[in-house]
Amino acid sequence: MKKLTLLAALLIVTMVTAQTEKPKDSTLTKFDKLQQNSAERILSGNINSGVTVGGYGEITYNQPETGNGELDVQRLVLLFGYKFNDRVQFITEIEFEHVKEVFVEQAFLQYSFNDKISARGGLMLVPMGSINEYHEPTTFHSVERPSIEKSIVPTTWREIGAGVYGRFDNISLKYQAYIFNGFASVNGDKYLGGKNGLRNGRQKGAESTFNTPTFSGKVDYYGIQGLRLGLAGYFGRTQPDEDDEDLDGADVGIAMVGFDARYRLGRFAARGEVISTSISDSEAYNDLYGSDLGSQMYGWNLEGSYNLLPSEKKMELWGFARYESYDTNSKMDGAADRNLSYDRDEWTFGLSFLVANGAVLKADYQIKNNAVAGVEPDNQFNVGIGVSF
Repeated sequence: MKKLTLLAALLIVTMVTAQTEKPKDSTLTKFDKLQQNSAERILSGNINSGVTVGGYGEITYNQPETGNGELDVQRLVLLFGYKFNDRVQFITEIEFEHVKEVFVEQAFLQYSFNDKISARGGLMLVPMGSINEYHEPTTFHSVERPSIEKSIVPTTWREIGAGVYGRFDNISLKYQAYIFNGFASVNGDKYLGGKNGLRNGRQKGAESTFNTPTFSGKVDYYGIQGLRLGLAGYFGRTQPDEDDEDLDGADVGIAMVGFDARYRLGRFAARGEVISTSISDSEAYNDLYGSDLGSQMYGWNLEGSYNLLPSEKKMELWGFARYESYDTNSKMDGAADRNLSYDRDEWTFGLSFLVANGAVLKADYQIKNNAVAGVEPDNQFNVGIGVSF
């Protein structure tokens, strides 16, 4: 409770001390441009028609305290946009993971009625948390994505659906609302639960099973210069196999709510988020499949950073510290006991050197812990190179 009170107090202080100005278009300042993802940069471009190319990638080195380190081309993503006319655009991202795996990360068509409303359909990112939509390596300081954005929000989380997107600059609000297919109850030989929560249920647009629709929406407020606030929700049920859909426990209900905040004032920046997920019918699901899916998952983090170079320099050297706490098994229905190894917290300290707008060098150290008495996970040193264009 003390940690949550500290988080709330910091967010209130940043809102009170922020300089209130006339709301601006979110693409005008350097800081705001850093809050755009690759797809948004292409959609907001000023070309009349034709093809636009972009992309991002990251190469990492992870060295735990014990054992060998790992060098990896984690991902290389090629992004293509095509503008048919002033109203109709198509966006797609092709991702190569670990050199050997290929995925389609996004593929959607957008029809823009005006700045206030656009219709979208296809394979799209689920708007939840601070990283899932903004996961390019130049948009966050650490080498690895925050852990709650992998275990609580299963980034990169995308599904097939349709909906609306737009903004109202006069009240400084951006909104998104979509209907998606949901998580798979069983994904091949993988079940929901464990240390990764819902991650195994992502269908990623690959011959996705569809039984019932899910709803996803998010509202972002940008009326105070340097401050961004987001409130997101995801509600629905998982998609069971056709052979199992009449069985008790074949699907579960999911209600996920997230709040995220980002703030920058001069050379200081802070960000934080809280994600809570409630799962109904988890006891019946565990009885049917022998899994350990919790009835509640919860996580939060808070990060502060400071640019160590003078503001007039084109390069930026950010020192940062982040604390996060997350539990994919915070509550269990029925007689099953919680697995305390899923109740984790981490400190991450490091440097992020933005050598150009779109190119970054990173290094950090992670101190990891869980709630199991006498068991300490390996701490880890990380180094990374990231690009986005």
